[in-house]
Amino acid sequence: MMCLKKMNKKMLVCGATGFLGRNVAEYFVGKSEYEVTGTYFKSSPYENSGINFVEADLTKKEDVDRVVRGKDVVVQMAATTSGAKDIISRPYIHVTDNAVSNQLLLRSAFDNSVGHFVFPSCTVMYPPWSDSPLNESDFSGEVEDKYFGAAWMKVGLEKTCEFFSRLGRTKHTVFRHSNAYGPYDKYDLEKSHVFGATVTKVMKAPEGSNIIVWGDGKEERDLLYVDDVVSFVETAIDRQMSAYELVNVGLGKSVSIGDLVEKVIRASGKNLGIEYDTSRPTIKTKVALDCTKAKEVFEWEPRVNLEEGIGKTIDWYRKNVK
Repeated sequence: MMCLKKMNKKMLVCGATGFLGRNVAEYFVGKSEYEVTGTYFKSSPYENSGINFVEADLTKKEDVDRVVRGKDVVVQMAATTSGAKDIISRPYIHVTDNAVSNQLLLRSAFDNSVGHFVFPSCTVMYPPWSDSPLNESDFSGEVEDKYFGAAWMKVGLEKTCEFFSRLGRTKHTVFRHSNAYGPYDKYDLEKSHVFGATVTKVMKAPEGSNIIVWGDGKEERDLLYVDDVVSFVETAIDRQMSAYELVNVGLGKSVSIGDLVEKVIRASGKNLGIEYDTSRPTIKTKVALDCTKAKEVFEWEPRVNLEEGIGKTIDWYRKNVK
């Protein structure tokens, strides 16, 4: 009997040198049924013989079409991102290039009959303060002023995904993920988000010194370990039957910044104090995600609690960040 060779799925991971993209690409390289291509642009590719790295400016149509052509699955993790300082002082940098690149990718996925497009949205369209977890319908159309541009850009891209899904060629998964953290995140104080900045401050602080926290430490974040983001991506690719799904993906509970700093200090084993600087920029939020729909549609739930994720991240940091 003649044995037919199993054809691998051709996956494109956009932004494969970034935080989420690298974690996704390296995971799927380990799955024998996938052939992984990863894009890079400003960051140089790293050592991984299983990933076919290609340089691409995703704001240029010719580059987008070149990397999308022939792919079965596109996981779009490329983005211009940074922390609260830029959100407050230069909000436009998170809008223009992201809008252009994603629109080009969505159009190219349609033109090239890609089977599945996975798009990470975010939570900035939700009310900035809520005493209970927010579900997908809790976006009311009212957006926090500081997030106005980024939030409406993301909502517009979610609707573009839905639009193309209705044309029948490509399934689209949109997931509004909470604040992801873990290996390969940004660990510098200028560009990192709150978790990466906290770990950097703690790990670089001299023994017996104080950690400076921007604001009063009372704002709260839903923090999701990156392995749980990757597990959702895999689950969505494997299980989604409908043309379009929009779901929350988070831990489902929030932690105050003050408590987060205490947990990171405790996990580091260092003797450090905490000092709050209310003169520095901060964004007052208390957001946790209700992920009931992700469980119902995909049977997905987070597996890594915050304390375990902090421990894993600090172990990785000690081995990899100089």
